[in-house]
Amino acid sequence: MIIFLYGQDVYRSRKKLREIIEHYEKVRKSGLNLKVFDLFAQVFSFQDFKDVIRSASMFKEKKLIILKNIFSSSDFQEKFLKEKEKYLKSEDVILFYCEEKIAANKPLFKFLKQRAKAQEFKLLEGIELKNWLRREFKSYNSRISPEALEKLIAFVGNDLWRFSNEIRKLVSFKNKKQIERQDVELLVKPKIETDIFKTIDAIALRNKNQALKFLHKHLEKGDSPLYLLSMINFQFRNLLMVKEQSRPVGMHPYVARKSMEQARKFSLEELKKIYLKIFQADLSIKTGRIEAGAALDLLVTGI
Repeated sequence: MIIFLYGQDVYRSRKKLREIIEHYEKVRKSGLNLKVFDLFAQVFSFQDFKDVIRSASMFKEKKLIILKNIFSSSDFQEKFLKEKEKYLKSEDVILFYCEEKIAANKPLFKFLKQRAKAQEFKLLEGIELKNWLRREFKSYNSRISPEALEKLIAFVGNDLWRFSNEIRKLVSFKNKKQIERQDVELLVKPKIETDIFKTIDAIALRNKNQALKFLHKHLEKGDSPLYLLSMINFQFRNLLMVKEQSRPVGMHPYVARKSMEQARKFSLEELKKIYLKIFQADLSIKTGRIEAGAALDLLVTGI
């Protein structure tokens, strides 16, 4: 059997992967026939995978073989596809798991979508997101008013990682009472990372007017220029990490993916110069040489 889990919503895809592993371990308690191959974490070949498939199970158990990030290896994909029919008939479970965006024209992707037990995890929006949130609150024996739900979505977007934290915070605060709009406004801070990504994209495209437009929208709403600067600083630091390390470690998956995309638009030398300018702008503000809003404008126009 072949299973294929993929899509942008890493929160739900990881949860599904964890459920499959936990079920397998509960049923087959030896744990000796669970094998994980991750191209981002280790070096292995298609032959290593075949060796595991061929090996005899000590307890005559079905194996669960998890293949992560295989779409980074054209060699593995080509060799797997040559023997694909054999693996479809296998009694062992072969699970392909991918968090990165996959080109729809890749032969392995087409095969897995058509022939495997495939499940795509799209980012939740609209009524699907609201229903997911209601179920999460219900799992804590809690309720949220429609107005509070709308405000929570407006503040958080569709980041399920952050939603899970905010839900626990709100539930704990209200202690089984219904969560109202004012509770969300009190406990949940609106995030601006999405617009910061848009700002960085605009900077990369040398569209300074668009970058300033995104920033001024938040200034008009009362967001602190120092907070905006700290967010720009945070993201350019991520870009430097990605550029120098190739693979971000310890980043939120969404931030890591966006950072990898954006880092390609800058050279390492450009990023170092921009990071220095951010440091100088921050220093000028803190030493009183320039007003924070003006420093932010000068920074963006000077990049």
